[in-house]
Amino acid sequence: FKEKLAQVKQEILNASPTDTNIYPKITFLGTGSCIPSKTRNTSGILMYTGENECVLLDSGEGTYGQLVRHFGVTGAETVLSDLKAIYVSHLHADHHIGLIGILSVRQKMKANGLLKLDQPVYLLAPVQIMTWLNFYHRRFTELNEEFQIVSNLDLDFESSTKLRTKDLLKQTNMSDIETTLVRHCPNAFGVSFTHINGWKVTYSGDTMPCDSLVKLGKNSNLLIHEATMEDQLVSEARRKMHSTMSQAINIGKKMNAKFTILTHFSQRYAKIPYMPNNDLPSNVGIAFDNMEIAPNVLHKLPLMYPALKMIFAEHFEEMEAKCFKLKLKEEKAKAQK
Repeated sequence: FKEKLAQVKQEILNASPTDTNIYPKITFLGTGSCIPSKTRNTSGILMYTGENECVLLDSGEGTYGQLVRHFGVTGAETVLSDLKAIYVSHLHADHHIGLIGILSVRQKMKANGLLKLDQPVYLLAPVQIMTWLNFYHRRFTELNEEFQIVSNLDLDFESSTKLRTKDLLKQTNMSDIETTLVRHCPNAFGVSFTHINGWKVTYSGDTMPCDSLVKLGKNSNLLIHEATMEDQLVSEARRKMHSTMSQAINIGKKMNAKFTILTHFSQRYAKIPYMPNNDLPSNVGIAFDNMEIAPNVLHKLPLMYPALKMIFAEHFEEMEAKCFKLKLKEEKAKAQK
């Protein structure tokens, strides 16, 4: 293992950057699906678009706690001071239940003089989220003044009446923000952010393979796509309206994304997701909680996969055995038909 680790370290040191941009800088706060585990929290991605500007993509349970674990209490307060927009892809709890916590902490920071900005954070979300937020506002804590809602539908890239909020773009250092409906639950969206430096990031949210997402993300520099299931569970993925790892990688190929990062893994793959062919393409990476990436270091991510497989070798072998048993079971079922 030490030899392999030394080899990986040397490969990473020798790798030449393919991009010199330092923004957007992305921190994965939660890379698991459904419920938090010890290894992977539920969905949350922090994207710094400038020195003092950031956007939060989804905010599953415990997102604020993840900010504190990663940045410390003072650092988390700085992040919330820099926060210009929160994007919510859809209304499943593992993607938005942490929103209340984020808004509450910002409210307390204002009351204590730690947040001087009067500008409420932009909330880009399915407008149906207001049913929940209005209920919370009436029954518990008045938070509705802490955000300004922008309906995801109003940002649809194929709409002739697409909303273009100049202040939103200015605050987030973006030249464009666009959405599209994807194949998951009702009012589920994918989104693309085009930075003022030209860098384009597309985030799938939760979805089955989706042609409209391919159109939206055409020629993205980075696709962040859910990969909830292993390839062997394609039927289950279809039933639950999610994607397998290979399907997610294929969407990246279809949209001509320069790089794809897989996230939102089933908690059965909490340590490391399983790829049947034992390898990843050179422009595909695996997301882990607390992982930070930026355009100028993105090329190093795939080089780490061999070492990760060795670190989690026992777990990987267990998944291989389960996959083999599942394959035998499927073949037996087909033979009996």
